Amino acid sequence: MPSAAAALVAIVCWVGLAVQFSATYAAQQDVAATLWVLARFFTVLTNLLVAVLMTLVAIRRRVSPFLLGGAALAIVLVGGVYMLLLQGLVELSGGAILADTLLHKVSPVAMSLWWLLFAPRKALKWSAPLWWSAYPLAYFAYAVARAQLDGRYPYPFMDVGKIGWAQTVVNAGGIAAVFVVVGLLLVWLDRWLPLGPKRSTR
Repeated sequence: MPSAAAALVAIVCWVGLAVQFSATYAAQQDVAATLWVLARFFTVLTNLLVAVLMTLVAIRRRVSPFLLGGAALAIVLVGGVYMLLLQGLVELSGGAILADTLLHKVSPVAMSLWWLLFAPRKALKWSAPLWWSAYPLAYFAYAVARAQLDGRYPYPFMDVGKIGWAQTVVNAGGIAAVFVVVGLLLVWLDRWLPLGPKRSTR
């Protein structure tokens, strides 16, 4: 059952990524340019991470509870930030609407449910959220650095050109703080939730 459910999560992510690639390629008409555009977004990178990990689980490869928890937390961040800060900012059409739904709404719910129901329990340490926060912080540094090359920021809350460095850093710090707090909640659930395997197979 965990493998079959993981396969469904992986399919959602892979289909969403494929549809997004198709929609972006239609505008770019170049594979390299399309990949460059897509690699700008935390949503795309995180859905790719979840797709790979869930594919490994689906084919019964061992994935550490630490990585599964971090991926679940990151995709929850994708859905939460989208719903609170990004939804409706860009008018979409065609395949982009389907990709938007799969990558921002369906995959966060699907991965969260998989983690709640099937992830190994009592496997996470209280320090895990601090380590997990390295991912969004590294992404923030990467996104801002590449924006210095092409002048394009992926999200308005990190657009240094419009809101300035001070507000950008405050926004990043706020998101990171929420990320850690939700991560602590995830660790608490890992220790308390009476679902999933009783103990980790680490």
